[in-house]
This record gives sequence, structure tokens and C-alpha cells, in this order.
Amino acid sequence: MTIYDISKKAGVSIATVSRVLNGSDKVRPATRKKVMDIIEKYDYTPNAFARGMGLHSVQTIGILCADSSDLFLAKAVYYLEQELQSNGYESLLCCTGYNLDIKKNYLNLILSKKVDGIILVGSNFIGTNEEENQYIKDVSAQVPIMLLNASFDYPNVYSTLCDDYTSMFEATGSMLDAGIEDILYLYNSNSYSGVKKLGGFRAAMEAHSVPDYEKRILFYEGDPQQMDDVANYLERLSKKKLSFHGVIASEDPLAIGAMKYARRQGLCVPEDLSVIGYNNSMLTTCCTPELTSVDNRLETQTHQLVQTLLGVLQGEEMPKKSIFSGKLIKRGTTLF
Repeated sequence: MTIYDISKKAGVSIATVSRVLNGSDKVRPATRKKVMDIIEKYDYTPNAFARGMGLHSVQTIGILCADSSDLFLAKAVYYLEQELQSNGYESLLCCTGYNLDIKKNYLNLILSKKVDGIILVGSNFIGTNEEENQYIKDVSAQVPIMLLNASFDYPNVYSTLCDDYTSMFEATGSMLDAGIEDILYLYNSNSYSGVKKLGGFRAAMEAHSVPDYEKRILFYEGDPQQMDDVANYLERLSKKKLSFHGVIASEDPLAIGAMKYARRQGLCVPEDLSVIGYNNSMLTTCCTPELTSVDNRLETQTHQLVQTLLGVLQGEEMPKKSIFSGKLIKRGTTLF
């Protein structure tokens, strides 16, 4: 029996059950009695989630990310740890990789540490079917699950993310409006976020009636942070007579690889080749010219995620999903 089971049987929210457990005076007597009757009937003992609601909380949050060497994930973990520390919480970090079974094992491991909540950093934790997401459903019955940069509609799961679809749609539209139609779209992930970005690119190309754009949508299978390899990949494409005067990348390292390719080919950026990245990472100002990139407002996202988590742990009703708009930060790799 979990706090989630209690809420289902009593027909009330998890937050209401937590208020009853915490002795809050914000619960109507009839509702309190209904919840207490269920608790007594099933001899319920508060578990790790209940402790997180204020009953002997360990003041610790589990954080899982796939790869701490990834610039986006590493920065997200940094922001999250700073936010948690400033609110009196410690954190335990596990780097899971991308294998589903290993992610499941690490999630159960972090749960065994009796944490008050778990943050999953990055959209790769959300699968494409119900079976792949069952492990998140199972754990959410015990502790609140917070998703950063992904969305999953399920009880006790809370999502904070950037609207990657619209952000990519608008970034692509900016390049198209500048008269560049032969755009190469370079991406390396079919994660929740990756699919949204690709959808935004496709929608913009369709809205501008660009013909044959699908042949310039390319999945890069290598490590995007090996930027010389990205440049080599584009050189091979160029030799196959695939022409393009614009590159839009799903993340900044891929975009930097495109700039390396341009330099090798003697192309001027942005006069001969316009380039847009994504995530507005530190790489954007570490190159010449500086990289135009979509800012997905990562610091704002992490702040909102932690505030939502703190509210949940206090038994408050919190938004299930918080969505932020990205913004194109224009620098030297575009003329528009």
C-alpha cells in the first residue's frame, strides 16, 4: 500500500492525503475521515514518499542523468544542485547511460536510498511506448518524479520543459524568411525533445512550401561532441553533391561541427553558410563568429522544477506541467 493507493481508494489527490498525514487544518473533516478510514483499514505505514511530505524527511533528492559529460545535462545538474542546496536539500547523482535496463536499475537504486523525490534530467528517460515507461509509473507510486526537458502525463509525475517544437519552428522560419531554403537539419537523438525539434523543423518547411526538404534531414550517429568528426561527416555529404546554404542543428556541438566544415571548405560564415544551434550553451561564444542558438531557458526550467518539487513535498497542489518558450539568440553565424 502506497500513498498513491490511498489517494485512489479515498478518491482524493495525493496532496490531500499528505495534508492529512501532516495534520494540516486545510482539509475538510469529512475528507479527513475518509482518508483516515482507508489508512486504518489497510494499516498504512508512511513510506519514503510520505517522509518526503514532512514525516521524517531525509531532505535528499535523487538526480538521474544519462551522461554527465553532455554539456546540456551537466549544466542542468549544476543548476538543480544549486537550487536544492539553497532550499536545504542534498542530492544523490547517478549517471545511467542510455540503456533502458540500466536506467531501471539506477532508478531502483536511488529509490532504495529513501530519497524524498527523484529528478530525471533529459528527455531520454521517456520511451515511445507504455512498456518502456512502466518503470517510471512504478516508482511514482512511492515518490514524486520530476522530469526536466520531457513530458509524461501520469499521477505524481511533474514535467518542466521548453516548447522545443515551437522554438525550432520559429528558428527555422527565421532562416527561411532570410531567403535560405536549402537547409540541412542535423540531429542525433530520437528522444522526446529530439522528436519535438524535428517536428518543428518539418512544420516550418511545410509552412513555407519548401520542396524536397526531407533529403536534407540527416541523423548523425556519432558523438556530437567530437566536432571534427561532425565536420568529416559533412565533408562526405558534400562530396555526394548534397548542397546546402544553411545548417540548423538540434544541439550546439553539431552546429560547431558545421562551422568547422565551412572553414575547411573555405566557406564564409554567415555569407556562404548560415548556422543555428540549440541550447545556447557555453560553446556559442567559444567560436568565431559566435554561434546563433536557441536558448531553451535551462536555468529558468530548473528553478521552476525545484519550486514545483518543494510544493509537492509540502502537500500543495502544483502544476503537472510547466512549459517555457525558447528564444533565438542571434549572433554572428546568421545575417538575419
